[in-house]
Amino acid sequence: MILLWIEFLICSAVIVYCGANLSRYGDVIAEKTGLGRAWIGLILMSGVTSLPELITGISSVAFADAPDIAMGDVMGSCVFNLSLIALMDMLHGPHPIFSKAEHSHILSAGFGAILMGIAVLSIASGTALPAIGHISIATPVIVGFYALSMRSVFLFQKRQVAEHIGEIAPELQYGSITTREAAIKYGLNALVIVIAASWLPFIGDRLAEVTGLGRSFVGSILIAMTTSLPELVVSITALRIGAADMAIANLMGSNLFNMVILGIDDMAYAKGALFSAVSQNHAITGTIAVIMTGIVIVSLMYRLEKKTVLRIGWDALALALAYLVNIALLYSLRGRG
Repeated sequence: MILLWIEFLICSAVIVYCGANLSRYGDVIAEKTGLGRAWIGLILMSGVTSLPELITGISSVAFADAPDIAMGDVMGSCVFNLSLIALMDMLHGPHPIFSKAEHSHILSAGFGAILMGIAVLSIASGTALPAIGHISIATPVIVGFYALSMRSVFLFQKRQVAEHIGEIAPELQYGSITTREAAIKYGLNALVIVIAASWLPFIGDRLAEVTGLGRSFVGSILIAMTTSLPELVVSITALRIGAADMAIANLMGSNLFNMVILGIDDMAYAKGALFSAVSQNHAITGTIAVIMTGIVIVSLMYRLEKKTVLRIGWDALALALAYLVNIALLYSLRGRG
């Protein structure tokens, strides 16, 4: 048991360290190649921090035969990402983090809620959902909506993204690093993350068996927290340099990309449709994620001006409580999946 937890902690540490490096070198590449640093940098940031979820998911369904770990990782990561807003709110200063946030986040959050809603409906439908071969009909719908969301967010944020990226440019710009050097270091860190994230499902599967917590709980809580650590590192770094909008955009973008990962996992799972092969406990996590996204949308519209005596806004406090409710519900159902 002790050795198993040591393996888990080592994998976690590797993903945190390399995830931070990957984000930095990815931003350098986007800047130095001139491929539209604003937009490419924003997409690269959220896509790169979601790399552990992607690798863990593929490894879970293709090699470890643990679809519940894959589904729990993605759904749990969405909930964990949204709970990070509560932490960022506490670190933001005297005013709530959403008090001066851009309204453009409403668009990405809205699309995120739609995609997560589709995933929840697909899980709840189980075998009743049509499939194309071994691929669920939900997969092309999710991928299509993701493409639509990216185009819509791009058109809406075309002028604003440059300003957001510019806020973090002084901290993330390394004049002494060449494009070739950045690309090599980016590739090396990505490779290490691939190896560490590929091993996570096997550790998670053994932890679920040894602890008796169940794959749904382990995947949605332990594995999800680990694969979301790069989002934590990047978001807090952006917040420390005053780029709160960049931190929020990273989390919203990661949740959007997480839904596409579900589609990729479904295509990689050769035994049938992924959504009908997993425990319906994941629908609980997905529903909590939709509720938390709704809280974000309301907060972006209402814009609280003051925090509570605990130095946290009521909206951020609601997100933290929703995350705890999700843990409690999954723990109570730990023996059922």
